[in-house]
Amino acid sequence: MKVTKRQRLLALMFGTSIIGTLAAPVVRAEAPVVETIAVTGLSQPSDILIDRWGVPHIFAATDSDAFFVQGFNAARDRLFQIDLWRRRGLGELSEVFGSAYVEQDKATRLFLYRGDMTTEWQRYGPDAKPAATRFAAGVNAYIGWLAAHPDRMPYEFRKIGYWPAKWNADDIVRIRSHGLTRNLTSEVARARVACKSSLDADSVRFGLQPQWKAQMPAGLDPCLPDDVLKVFTLATQGVRVTKESMKSADASTTMIAAADNPEEVTEGSNNWVIAPSKSTTGRAIMANDPHRAYAAPSLRYIQQISTPTLNIIGAGEPSAPGISIGHNGSIAYGLTIFNIDQEDLYVYELNPANPREYRYKGKWEPMHVVREQIAVRNGSPVTADLLFTRHGPVIYTEESRHRAFAVRTAWLSPGMSPYFDSMRYMRAKNYAQFKASLATWGAPTVNQVYADTQGNIGWVPSGLAPIRPNWDGLMPVPGDGRYEWAGFWPRDAMPSVYNPAQGYFTTSNEMNLPAGYPYAERKLGFEWTNGSRHQRIDEVLKSLPKVSIEDSERLQNDIVSIPARRLVALLAPLSSDDEDTRAALAMLKGWDAQMGADSPQAALEEVWLSRHLGRAFKDAVLPKNAASSFGAPDTAVMLDTLEHPETRFDNDAQARRDAVLLSSLHDAYEEMRRLQGADASQWQWGKLQTNLNAHPLADVVDADMRAKLNVGPTGKGGSAYTPNQSTYRASDFRETNGPSFRVVVDVGNWDDSRAVNLPGESGDPDSPHYRDLAQMWLDGQYFPLLYSRPAVEAATEKRVHLVPDTH
Repeated sequence: MKVTKRQRLLALMFGTSIIGTLAAPVVRAEAPVVETIAVTGLSQPSDILIDRWGVPHIFAATDSDAFFVQGFNAARDRLFQIDLWRRRGLGELSEVFGSAYVEQDKATRLFLYRGDMTTEWQRYGPDAKPAATRFAAGVNAYIGWLAAHPDRMPYEFRKIGYWPAKWNADDIVRIRSHGLTRNLTSEVARARVACKSSLDADSVRFGLQPQWKAQMPAGLDPCLPDDVLKVFTLATQGVRVTKESMKSADASTTMIAAADNPEEVTEGSNNWVIAPSKSTTGRAIMANDPHRAYAAPSLRYIQQISTPTLNIIGAGEPSAPGISIGHNGSIAYGLTIFNIDQEDLYVYELNPANPREYRYKGKWEPMHVVREQIAVRNGSPVTADLLFTRHGPVIYTEESRHRAFAVRTAWLSPGMSPYFDSMRYMRAKNYAQFKASLATWGAPTVNQVYADTQGNIGWVPSGLAPIRPNWDGLMPVPGDGRYEWAGFWPRDAMPSVYNPAQGYFTTSNEMNLPAGYPYAERKLGFEWTNGSRHQRIDEVLKSLPKVSIEDSERLQNDIVSIPARRLVALLAPLSSDDEDTRAALAMLKGWDAQMGADSPQAALEEVWLSRHLGRAFKDAVLPKNAASSFGAPDTAVMLDTLEHPETRFDNDAQARRDAVLLSSLHDAYEEMRRLQGADASQWQWGKLQTNLNAHPLADVVDADMRAKLNVGPTGKGGSAYTPNQSTYRASDFRETNGPSFRVVVDVGNWDDSRAVNLPGESGDPDSPHYRDLAQMWLDGQYFPLLYSRPAVEAATEKRVHLVPDTH
């Protein structure tokens, strides 16, 4: 029998015999390390079985103990990460990092949930608060255990010199600013284009889908302050620890944690479900690879939580209980972003006699003021007056023009803690229960895909969608009472799919509202992610008579770029008298659009696309003031126009289009020669595009420690438009986000599921599991996501045995 490369790899890693199919694990040569810990707050003994890939499998006697152990284990493995998450979200960074973070703390506190907590907890169902309470107790139990074992204190706390704070269950759901938000930044960008040019020009910056024409709201002056979003950016960005900012932790230096024109980062994902009729296994398959910011440790944490009444496995965020992507032994579920518009910027006229009053329905209405004290390390507490209108937090006051700006966002409504509503659906056993559990899902807005052991598959997009009766949400609006939400669309206003005829369903953040959907009435959103990833995934799935687990792995790692393919087709008939342009044309002629790390063509095409073609295109089709009002044009709009030049180019459209292509390609070829030398055959995309998983403290430690904390940089293939998504900064080609976590679930044959997590499972730089998955991830490899207790036991390298502390 022929043995596949995959089988050899699993046999090597899993200690199995290659006879026929993968056999049962053989007896290990070495017994697992056992650590017994007595824990206050645990009711019965529990085990954390850590397998050889660093995945913790929690086995507990009750659900209550399981969530307690989940919190304890999150602290054991990711304490600094979750402590930083908590401090950032609550606005308590200054307390340990100093005065450099006061402005970020102020900003973040504006976006805490401040409503009634009874209502908040009720939105997540009866299991939610008990689980979060026990999770927080588990975190606190580990922090308490550290007091008696200070030698186990993580490096970061010792470096900075502070003690981790105890947790409160309410804080887990009050923190909202770490979730994925959308539309506010685009509203402001659109207003800036309209200010300098026209709304028509903005259609080059961002193509609206379905076809739609943005309207200028009555009474809006679109000329906004340049830094109107500074506070919002501070509230939603990660923690940047620099040598300059750390000076304030040691002295009284004051420095604002700046949000200096951050480059736009598009975070998305891919997922698909395959029906048994389309699957080589005869069972359903679920695949998901969420695309988020790269960091060390990873945003996601893979884990199993097993009790007599609940057995879930997959990935979530380490700071919260439950599993948001994975399976529960009956159903598998995965998510991508579904682009509902949940945000609006309101512009107010202020009372010249009192800048804390704004005009609403013809009267002056007072802002609500919340005064809070911000503790500052090595400094006096700072008093912060947080201002709120009836619509939300005030992020900017323009005193010279008597204007203020506030954010209304669905994610400050009850029940909107990001991903936390997975506490409902992770217990579902069938499609009806799964769909019903998503009726309250709020944030982020997602495409949920579903597969079960009975062979059913489905799609359930979910999220809180504001009803805007008289506008489309694409521009800021006056806050004078004319533009008010009229509640939220109910679950049955969303589309869904159950057992589609084609035998599969896939989403990649593309515009996927079905034909006939009343989008003009419901106006869920018009700003969708480029459809190239979806197009490529769909063409591959459609071309396969049957889809295997390995097919899904290959597809998650696919690096074919649809935009590159379209550009190659545009260049095919062109010629040039210029030597460099001829060389560039020859290099790209017949290229298969594979964005390999070692590809010279990929390097040239991406430098052309991201640094030259977009600018040349804007200058050719827009007035100068419009072209200078935004950065890169919408790639889909640009390609559509280049393929149909008559739609935007003026006289002699095809010739002008060709001139744009050839001149910008020439400039890209010249730049590549400067970047990587005269021998174009030696150019490599991976020498430009690099993956770095940076630790928050990497900039404040010496070079040796930085190399230990950071994982990378390493050369990487792919692009923003390949299924193996790779968004990078055009300034230096450093990857900003992509599929750090991948999973492929063999529904029903659970132990044959596969996963990988970049750079590793642990948050401890001294752990072998801090970076051990990085090369596997880069090579497109996976480890078995083991589920059954015997398989987990056979792969266990360490057992943490927790017993109740009776003292």
